[in-house]
Amino acid sequence: MDLKFIDDYISQKIEENEEFVKFSFYELRVKSNLTVDQANQFLHLAKNKFENLGYNVYFIGDEYEYKGQKKTVEDNELLIAIKK
Repeated sequence: MDLKFIDDYISQKIEENEEFVKFSFYELRVKSNLTVDQANQFLHLAKNKFENLGYNVYFIGDEYEYKGQKKTVEDNELLIAIKK
């Protein structure tokens, strides 16, 4: 995993839905075959990038509001980013 992988993956997710981006355990650990350390590094760098792009970032257990509904980040969701 390198910075290009992270940038490309984030850009792809933003293209799919600019307002709401979600990274699941399955996407990072299984589909992308990242180790625990790599997934943690990805999440740390992704958090910084999303915040710089004007997103609020949430992790497992955090509460957030989207389209008027209050929700909690579930165990299988590693990161959720919502455009401010």
